[in-house]
Amino acid sequence: MKARLVIPLIIIHFIAFQAKSQLFMTQGGETSFFSETPLENISALNKQVEAIINTSTSEVAVRIQNVAFHFPNKLMEEHFNENYMESEKYPNSTFKGKIQEVIDFKKEGVYDVSAKGILEMHGVKQERVIKGKLTVGKEQLTFVGNFDVKLADHKIEIPTLVMAKIAESLTVKNHFVFTKKK
Repeated sequence: MKARLVIPLIIIHFIAFQAKSQLFMTQGGETSFFSETPLENISALNKQVEAIINTSTSEVAVRIQNVAFHFPNKLMEEHFNENYMESEKYPNSTFKGKIQEVIDFKKEGVYDVSAKGILEMHGVKQERVIKGKLTVGKEQLTFVGNFDVKLADHKIEIPTLVMAKIAESLTVKNHFVFTKKK
């Protein structure tokens, strides 16, 4: 009877260990955005983005602390957090999805990828497909990708007074270097 119990426990432990060894993560990923209008360009950079890829399931998760975006102008940063993102109420933006292509994570190379999932920003969830390039190296993965976000899709309101200074759609750029979780 004990052997019947021990063998399944060993198998479960082995599977859990194998799954754990398939995780690649970063806590220093970079996400930036850019808004271009005839009156003013606005840019911000966040170098504290957390992201993880499970290479055995192709699942991806990204978490961005909104207050970690830094702007060239402190007043812009304040307005971003207080008026637009409402960072106290919505401290994080997230993406949870799955890479759609079949990737051989053991084979070095550059792959075009698209991750389909849910982007949650400002408390609003939207299904998205985020495209980019995934570089598989010996000890790391690198993802580079861009996508556009319409502010209205996430109920981010722009006051009429500053509408001419902020674009309705922002270009978001991501650069993540993942290392194997040990």
